[in-house]
Amino acid sequence: MLIRHGESVANSAGVAGGVVGDGGLTPLGRLQARTLSTRLTMTGELDAASAFYTSVLPRARATAELIAPSLSPTLTLVEAEDIDELRVGEGDGLGWAEFTERFNPPDWDINPHVENAPGGESLLSFYERVTKALTTLAERHLGQMVVIVCHGGVIEQAVKWSLGLEPSRRLQPRIEHCSITEIEVRGEYRRLLRFNDQSPLPNH
Repeated sequence: MLIRHGESVANSAGVAGGVVGDGGLTPLGRLQARTLSTRLTMTGELDAASAFYTSVLPRARATAELIAPSLSPTLTLVEAEDIDELRVGEGDGLGWAEFTERFNPPDWDINPHVENAPGGESLLSFYERVTKALTTLAERHLGQMVVIVCHGGVIEQAVKWSLGLEPSRRLQPRIEHCSITEIEVRGEYRRLLRFNDQSPLPNH
């Protein structure tokens, strides 16, 4: 169960959000996480979860902490380093316009092997990191439900992985904040069961 974090300061401000630029959740992001938590409490759809992981980035950690009361009290939230968002290296904390001007990031439709910035990642290295981490977690929890709070880019790589698409493929799907994407993993067999399942925000 892959849950995207709530809206972050980095998202709202248009900033490359690594550890430096993250900024945590906005008020809307916290509302999104609380709304998801309310839904999960009502439906019990994740009550069978036996493991609970979060990205190390503050926006994911804060989201996980807000939804934790809706999960089993026996679960311990664990940080997993390799499920954080695409790494931007020296561009961390820069606005995207300045990031583009300074580093002239590559066109990954042409060359997915090139890093986006010094110390950052290429599309292919990002895919490799994420899918290796997901494979490790699936093997660690065979036959179990695992909840992972992560990022839109991570979910995009996971969807490609689940559908058997080329790692260099760019889907650029719309992935809503605090939406749920569900992937079944049985060894080499993977199946996308649901995608971008979002809880509507309250009207007041």
